[in-house]
Amino acid sequence: MSSSLAPPPQHSSDFRRVAILFAGGPAPAANAVISTCATSFLRNRIEVVGILNGYNSLIQYDIANPLRKGQDFIPLNSQVLARTRNSQGIIIGTSRANPGKDVSHPDHLNDPDRTDPLRRVYEGLRSLEIDGLISVGGDDTLKTANKLQRYQQGLPEDAVRIPIVHLPKTIDNDYTGIDFTFGYFTAVETLAAEVRNLLFDAQATDSYFITETMGRSAGWLAYGAAIAGEASLVISVEDIDGKYLVDQEEGAGVQEDSRPVMNVDYVVERIVRTMLAREAEGKGFGVLVLAEGLAELLPVEYLKGVPRDDHGHISIGHINLGRIFAGLVAEKYKQATGRERRVTGLQLGYESRCAKPHAFDVMLGSQLGVGAYRALVERGLDGVMVSVKGQLELHFVRFEELIDQESLVTVVRHIDTQSDFHKLARFLETSVND
Repeated sequence: MSSSLAPPPQHSSDFRRVAILFAGGPAPAANAVISTCATSFLRNRIEVVGILNGYNSLIQYDIANPLRKGQDFIPLNSQVLARTRNSQGIIIGTSRANPGKDVSHPDHLNDPDRTDPLRRVYEGLRSLEIDGLISVGGDDTLKTANKLQRYQQGLPEDAVRIPIVHLPKTIDNDYTGIDFTFGYFTAVETLAAEVRNLLFDAQATDSYFITETMGRSAGWLAYGAAIAGEASLVISVEDIDGKYLVDQEEGAGVQEDSRPVMNVDYVVERIVRTMLAREAEGKGFGVLVLAEGLAELLPVEYLKGVPRDDHGHISIGHINLGRIFAGLVAEKYKQATGRERRVTGLQLGYESRCAKPHAFDVMLGSQLGVGAYRALVERGLDGVMVSVKGQLELHFVRFEELIDQESLVTVVRHIDTQSDFHKLARFLETSVND
């Protein structure tokens, strides 16, 4: 019987060199993931290369433009990794470069022009003699990992395949296949601290703040910040249904791209009713939290001229949701009461992406990093995402379970409005009969 204090056994492996690549927006505990992942391989005599700044250099690779040590990649060794697990930032950098942006259907994988960036990525990794790739990123990076794996399936039989393991990252926590993503709790605590500060300001000035938090397609970050920050009300995309949608029978219920349209007037009215309910309790102040994803449900007149990124997403940063609603709410409040109330709109979020990581995020990120090694070396897996549940128990979820293999898109995990998590926020905020 082996001792519970015995170190993990080493495993024989054909891997000689693996690469770690981080893409998309930053998240707290990124370095815990990178550090523990790299250390797991190094302890088993497998070299580790850190690809710098996401896919930026790889999609430009060709024989005449080789990858340069120190500029496009660095060796990750014990000196580089020393005491980085709790550090801020991303030691290998990141970017939103997307080598799969022209591939939106399996048939596109047979088109040399559409797959040229994927080919460059593959050949760039092969030029570094990479035997396995650990991809760290959000759902867009997961889609890229899936496309790169499927691209390799179409290579000649004698071509070398690079197995890929993906580690889920997003402060938005909207990932299918895992309960909580690393960085989420740090981001929640950072934003909650901002909300609490604003609450004292609002009380001192007898005013309101409407804060827009990051989170894009789901409300996890907004709800977490509102619960922990003691906000008066939180609204996210999950809450926009029923009368809070424009009546589709009127012909304006969906956008041209089939997205539902928010009934802005009803949402503003709901906010004002919260303010009036607080006044009835002797409170002429408060902080309200809106999830940034609500911007994608705005009527089309609010979205004119807004650019999109390489993944096709509306650039939400160009829409100041807090400021828009602050003006509308102040006007509606005056109409309802005949009085003026100062309402200030603010955007929150970027300050949370590289905050000092919360202990739980460090533990979660560390386990995910170790999980990449276990998936590749111990289990010999390819095309899987590492997940954890319970007492950080590792699970490996195949790309096919996370990505529609016809549309090649992922499914966003929204908050279940019947869940106890959602009900907790409603229980704690100012009560309004809706």
